[in-house]
Amino acid sequence: MKKRTWRAVFYSATEGVIATFRTERNFRVHVLATFAIIAAAWFFHVSVLDWLLLTLAIGMVLGAELMNTAVEAAVDLVSPDWHPFAKKAKDAAAGAVLIASLTAAVIGIIIFWQPVLQWLATLFG
Repeated sequence: MKKRTWRAVFYSATEGVIATFRTERNFRVHVLATFAIIAAAWFFHVSVLDWLLLTLAIGMVLGAELMNTAVEAAVDLVSPDWHPFAKKAKDAAAGAVLIASLTAAVIGIIIFWQPVLQWLATLFG
């Protein structure tokens, strides 16, 4: 088997992200949320540590969503008809996205709670 170049590996990975963005509504929602979080972090001038935590949370959610898409595609390929094991695999992959998303939401709440309250206080005195 011929070894693939790094360029080919990165190209394939990029194709996977693009294909998922084009075909998966939930991935697009998470990407939109990513831009909103980045804008909020910039607006509120969060600390470097908070940027790191947000970056990890975003990567965790997007990565989980990509893995969920991969699991669903693989399960659909090998089990086009309904099967309890196929359901279990798909549900577990979706559960991973749910847990990653809830964890990211908690991180976001912890990071943005005080800045948002302070901002609202300055708006409404």
